[in-house]
Amino acid sequence: MWGHLNNQCPKYPCRILDKKQKLLSFEATNELSGTLKAVIFNQNDCRDALCRMVVIDEFPFRFVGGLGFRSFCAVIQPRFVIPSRMTIARDVVHLYNSEMEKLKKELTKDDQRVCLTTDCWTSNQQIPYLCLTVHYIDSDWCLKKRILNFVQISNHKGETIAKLIEDCLHKWGIERVFTITVDNVTANDVAVSILKRRVNGWEGSVLNGEYMHVRCCAHILNLIVSDGLKELYHSISAIRAAVRYIRLSTARVEKLSACVVKEKIDFKGKLVLDVPTRWNSTYKMLEVALKCQKAFERYEEEDSKYLQYFLEEEGGKKKFGPPSKIDWANASRFVEFLRSFYQATLKFSATKSVTSNCFYLELGEIFNLLKNLALTNDSLLLDMVSNMKKKFDKYWGNLDNTNLLLYVAAVLDPRYKLGYITYCLGCFYDAQTVSNFILKVQTLLRTLYAFYSKGERERDFPYSKILHFPKHPPRHSLICIHETERTNNF
Repeated sequence: MWGHLNNQCPKYPCRILDKKQKLLSFEATNELSGTLKAVIFNQNDCRDALCRMVVIDEFPFRFVGGLGFRSFCAVIQPRFVIPSRMTIARDVVHLYNSEMEKLKKELTKDDQRVCLTTDCWTSNQQIPYLCLTVHYIDSDWCLKKRILNFVQISNHKGETIAKLIEDCLHKWGIERVFTITVDNVTANDVAVSILKRRVNGWEGSVLNGEYMHVRCCAHILNLIVSDGLKELYHSISAIRAAVRYIRLSTARVEKLSACVVKEKIDFKGKLVLDVPTRWNSTYKMLEVALKCQKAFERYEEEDSKYLQYFLEEEGGKKKFGPPSKIDWANASRFVEFLRSFYQATLKFSATKSVTSNCFYLELGEIFNLLKNLALTNDSLLLDMVSNMKKKFDKYWGNLDNTNLLLYVAAVLDPRYKLGYITYCLGCFYDAQTVSNFILKVQTLLRTLYAFYSKGERERDFPYSKILHFPKHPPRHSLICIHETERTNNF
C-alpha cells in the first residue's frame, strides 16, 4: 500500500516525486529586502521552527493540537508530521539547553567581560523576585542584552541577593565582571561588596573592583522627582481617581470616547492608569488625561454616578476628586516642568543603545533646569524644586559620590571629550574643585589604559600607586578651562 501511495497514486498529496528536488523560496533579510533561497522539505527543520514559534509568540503547548493549526499545516505542507504537545514541551527544553550553551560560549570566548544589572521587587501576591541581566559587546561590536536569571528569592537581604547572583554566575561560567548596576538601597550595597570580593578572588575584576558598583541613574531620578510630587499629591490623586473610575467599565470608556468626539478633541488613544511608585507612569497618565480635560468635564455633566463615586470611602478615607480647574492647572504645570526629566529617564532606561556616555549631559541639563527654576516666582514650582534639589544634592551634588567610569564614558565620546566635561563642570563648581576632579578622571583614564595594555594582571601593574589621588595637586597639573579650549590635547 505504501509503495502504491508513494510511487504510483497521483492523488496522494504527500507523494514524493523527487526527494532531491528543491524549491525557490523568498527569505527576508530585513523589513525591506530579501534573497531567493533553494530549500527542501525537512521534518526536523520544520519541527525546530515550530518550537521557536511557540517560544517567541508565547503559545501554549496545546496550540499544536488545535484543529485550526492542523488544518493550516495540512494545506501549507501535508508532509509535515505535527508533534504532540508533550513532544513540543521536550523540544522547548532541548532548545533552551542548546541556546544556553551557545550563550555560555559567547560570554566566555575571547576573554569577554560583561556588565550586570539586577533588580528585586515583590509581586501583587507578595512573592519576591530577582532578575539578573547581562550586557556585553559581541565580536561584531554590537551591544547585546540577555536575561540570565528570573527567579523567586526568599528575601531582599544583601547576603541572599549576592548568593543568588554568585550561583547564577557559576552556572553561566562568568568570571570577568566589569560593573554591576543596582538600585539605591542598603541591601544592594551589601550585595555588591560581597560580589566584589568574589570576583576579585576569581581575578575577573578591573582595578580590584574599585568602580564595579554603579548606582542606577533612572532610579535616582525617580527618587528626585518623587520628592517633588509630594507638593501635587491632592491634584494627582483627584485625576488618578477620575481615570480609575472611567477604566472600571467598558461602557464608561465608550461614553468618554463619545465626549471626546463631541468636544472635537484630536485624540484616539486610551487613558493610562499610573503606578504610584513610578513617577514616569504618573507623568504619562497626566499627559494623556490633560488632552481629555474637556471630555472629563463634559462626562461629569452626563454621568450622574460620576460625582457619587468620589463621595465613597476607600480604605476608611474619602476619595480625592473630582478634579477641579485648579487640579487641572497644577497638572498642566507639572507635565510641562517634568518633560525634561521624562526624556532623561527614557535615555537612561534605553536597552538597545549605550547609555553611560549620555549620563553627564543629562545630569548637566537637570542641574541647570533646577538651578534656573529656583529663581521662579511660582510658589508651587518653587516648593517642588526645593524638594527635588535636596534629593539631587544628596546623590549627585558631591562629585565624589559618583562613579568615575560614567565621566570616563563621556570623555571617550568623541562629541564631548575632556574639554567639554571641564567646561561644564566649571559652570557649576569652583576652579579648585574642577581641577581636582579632572585630575582624578585623567588618572583613571591612564590607569585603565595601562591595565588593559599590560594584560589585566594585578602583579604586572601596581594599581595602588596610580590610584593615589593627591589632595593638593601640583600647580602644573591644574587645568585652565580657557587653555583647554585653545589646545587639541584632548
